[in-house]
Amino acid sequence: MTRLLAGLLIGFAFGFLLQKGQVAKRRVIVNQFLLKDFTVMKTMLTAIVVGGIGVYVLKTAGLVTLHVKPLQLGALIVGGLIFGVGMVVLGYCPGTCVAAAGEGSRDALWGLLGMSAGAIVFSEVFTVLGGLLKWNDFGPVTLPEMTGIPWWLWFAAVAGGLYLLRPAPARGE
Repeated sequence: MTRLLAGLLIGFAFGFLLQKGQVAKRRVIVNQFLLKDFTVMKTMLTAIVVGGIGVYVLKTAGLVTLHVKPLQLGALIVGGLIFGVGMVVLGYCPGTCVAAAGEGSRDALWGLLGMSAGAIVFSEVFTVLGGLLKWNDFGPVTLPEMTGIPWWLWFAAVAGGLYLLRPAPARGE
C-alpha cells in the first residue's frame, strides 16, 4: 500500500510540474514541432539529466540495479513511428495527454480513448507481431555499454545541449 501511495503522490507531483511548466499545453507541444518553442525539449532533457544522474549515482553506490530492456531495432522503429504519428496528430505525448485530460481538455480526453483502444489492439496482436519486430536484437544494453563512453559524459553532453537551447540574452544585458 505504501508503494501505491508513493506512486500516486509522485504522479500528482509530475502532473503538477507538467502543468506549471506549461508542457501539457497543446500549443506549446505544437510549437515544439514547428521549432518555435523549445520548452518541451528543455524540460525533457532536464528530466533526463537529473533522473539519469540520480539513477547512476544510486547504481554506483550499489543501492539499485538496472533492469534494461533489450535494444530491438525493429520494435524501436515501429514503436517510434506509431508514437510520433500519434503525437503529431493529437498534439500530446501520453504523459502530457493525461495531464491535459486531468485539466479538462476535451481533445486530450479523446486522445486518452485512442491510446486505450490502441493499447487493447496492441495487446491482442502482440503475440503474432512481437516476433516480427525482434530483428537486430542487441540484448539489454545501455549507451555507455554500447559506446564505451562513461555515463557521466553522456549526461554532460546532454547538459551542454541544454545550454545551447537557452534563449539569447536581450540586447544591453
